[in-house]
Formats: sequence, structure tokens, C-alpha cells
Amino acid sequence: MSIRNEAIKILKQGTVIPAHPLALDSSRKMDERRQRALTRYYLDAGVGGIAIAVHTTQFEIREPKHGLYEPVLSITAEEIDAYEKKTGKPIVRVAGVCGDVSQAVKEAETAKRLGYDAVLLSPSGLQSLTEDRMIERTKIVANIIPVVGFYLQPAAGGRLLSYDYWKNLCAIENVLAIKVAAFNRYQTIDVVRAVAEVRPDIALYTGNDDAIIYDLITKYKFNVNGKTVEKIFTGGLLGHWAVWTKSAVEMFETVRKAAETDAIPAEILTLAAKVTDCNAVVFDARHGLRGCIPTIHEILRRQGFFEGVWTLNENEVFPPDQTAEIDRMYASYPELSDDEFIKKNLDKWMS
Repeated sequence: MSIRNEAIKILKQGTVIPAHPLALDSSRKMDERRQRALTRYYLDAGVGGIAIAVHTTQFEIREPKHGLYEPVLSITAEEIDAYEKKTGKPIVRVAGVCGDVSQAVKEAETAKRLGYDAVLLSPSGLQSLTEDRMIERTKIVANIIPVVGFYLQPAAGGRLLSYDYWKNLCAIENVLAIKVAAFNRYQTIDVVRAVAEVRPDIALYTGNDDAIIYDLITKYKFNVNGKTVEKIFTGGLLGHWAVWTKSAVEMFETVRKAAETDAIPAEILTLAAKVTDCNAVVFDARHGLRGCIPTIHEILRRQGFFEGVWTLNENEVFPPDQTAEIDRMYASYPELSDDEFIKKNLDKWMS
């Protein structure tokens, strides 16, 4: 089996996939050295995949004045190529795809040409399209490259989608996984039930940052035509995992083993609450997620990866009161940080 086929197998089984940020210099230009260092960190931290050109990378990379869509995909692919050749370990490559059909097709073709395994197809900015048109868009993209469906909450630019939408999406053959970032239990169950009823082989990835561990330990059971179908989230594709990534990988393995038992240990539930509290900081829940990308940048700056917290959108700034919140997070949950791992390896990754 080829290494790319192995990567698809890993995607379907479930794994840790951080959403990769964008390193910028003070002129708001991509800092290639720091960008590559961050990718090397994720790979050495033990992730199973990397998602690039997604929300955490900043949607503005697509604007002509920046022209960064293909460059960030190329750099990430080059680093993964080098890692795979060195280790023999397959890494799932996911590229974010946005926009109307013409833009989505163009981006999907770019991702395929650069060797990506799948695309995360975003519904952002498509509120004017009917659900039927959204399904047609997915079919068109799925004819080019495997698709990871995406339930993106309205606060992050997404929209509410019906249960029938998810049933229709699951019926598309080349949809291999779905990331659920609804931040809502009712809407999350809509997706899980649709998968159970239509295509139980579709992998479920949590993007519910307020319920990461809860998703990974919850077994859903549905009666489908007289038979019980069980589903569980087997992976995560998360901006939260863009920081403290080595700890996230270790935590994922611990939680996955716990989910295989009939009784979830109490310490796993305590861990779930800790992670949710951390995410409230990382994703700037107090300000409606508006400062989530600059906050991720600030943590990476403290760790030595980034020079500053700049974003391509000059209006997207780091909330001043987030400094105290990050300090609180570090003081409250030092065991969830991987700063020591980074200190030992940062010079190597930066070289």
C-alpha cells in the first residue's frame, strides 16, 4: 500500500490534526522560516495529520494582495514530504477549501496537484446558497479530491444546516470524514445520526472546542432499520491543537483508550473540564471568539515560534485582557503545556 493510501486509512480511522496557523513578520508578510519550524514541531509532536489554509491559517490568505494560498500549501507539503521520507510515517494532508463553486474547484485542484489527501470544505460565506446548492458544490469538489465535510458554527462564519442536509452529504461517496464544529449538542447529534443512518464508515472529527474530550469519549447509539449502529468521534481537527500539541497527542491516546472501556474514569471527566477551560482562553470565548487567532499567535510567540501576533487583517487584534487569561491558563494547568519539549527542540526546528 502506498504512503498516500496509508494516509487515507489513517484519516478514516481518526487521528490528531492541528489547524496550522500562519507565521508573519512585522510587515505582515509570511515568515517562511518560522512557518516551517511550526510544521516541524507538529510533526515531531506526533500528530497524524496537518490541516492548512483553514480558519486558523486565516481566510485572508486567498486575497490577491496576499496570494498565500498555494505558498502555504507548498511549504507544508514540502515539510511533510521530508518527514515521511525520513520516518516512513504517513501524515494526513488536509487543505482548506472555501468559496463558491469556481473558487472551491480551483483550490481543490491546487490541493490535489500539491499532493494533498483531502480537503476541508468550508461553508463560510455561503449563506445565500440553498442547501441543495451546497450539496451540489460538495459533489463537484468530491469528484476532484476526497472531502472532509464541515459543520461550522455561525459565530465563526458558518450557518445552521438541517438534518436532511447531512443525510444528503453522507450519501456522497468521496466524503470520507466530517468535522463537527457546531458548538451545540443538538446540531452535533444531527450529524452523528445522519452518519449512522447513511454511511457509518464516515469518520467523525471533533471541532467542538468547548467539548473536545466529551466528544472523544461519547458513544452514540442509534436504531437503524432494527439494528444498533454505534458511532464515536475518532479524531479531532482543531485550532486548539495548534498549541500545546505534544500534550494534545498524548492526551488523545489516553482518551481513546479510555473510550474503549465500559466505564470512563473520573479523571478523564476532570481532564475534559480542564481542556474546556483552556479552550475558553485559547479561543477567546469571552469576546465571542473574535481574538482566537491572535491568542494562538501570542502563545506561539511566548514559546518562541512567532515574532509577534500580527494577522493579515489589521483589525483582528489581540485583546489586552487575554494576557491575564493566558497567564491564568499556564498557572492552572502546567501539566497540559509542552513548553519543555519545545525548548529542547526549537533551535533544530528553526534551522
